[in-house]
Amino acid sequence: MAGPVLGVELAGPVSGEALGRLRRMLIDLSDRFVEERPGYFDFNVVAERLGAVDGGGLGPSRPFLVVVAGPGVGDEASFEAEHADMPDLEPLIGFAPTHDVSVIAMCNGDVDHVVTALLTVGVMEIVGGVASVEIHDRHVPVVAELPGLVAMMSEPWHFAFGTSELVWAWAAHPDFRLVK
Repeated sequence: MAGPVLGVELAGPVSGEALGRLRRMLIDLSDRFVEERPGYFDFNVVAERLGAVDGGGLGPSRPFLVVVAGPGVGDEASFEAEHADMPDLEPLIGFAPTHDVSVIAMCNGDVDHVVTALLTVGVMEIVGGVASVEIHDRHVPVVAELPGLVAMMSEPWHFAFGTSELVWAWAAHPDFRLVK
């Protein structure tokens, strides 16, 4: 993966109705859309449709993946591998994740970081869950003060967990940058 990734931890699978709403949202935001399997979306986001401006002249659209993973959905091995290094999240976020949604930028320009955050907010409005945001050491004090923060952890890496309000506030902050 070439760009930043944000995750949304879920307490259960994404419903068929929510998956349909997610599909429609992504189609509306894209100029190229392929659904490899239910819940595995490969598409190009038109950044301006999310309100993001590409000041770097990188092109009218950006390649992204949005992937729903977990038992019975697909990408079970990826879900298990991503969570293998994590401590028990239930005491931090109130539940043990059984599924997740990954928002994956395939490029690493500034606009890709913003679009990743804005897409994640949109995903969370549909599927719920708790955002999992890896943060740089230098950003820990900043993110710790943002609204929507549910919990932070520093081992094995710095992560902030929170609502879509946290993701939105972090994306709007002048020091905003996701970990690649």
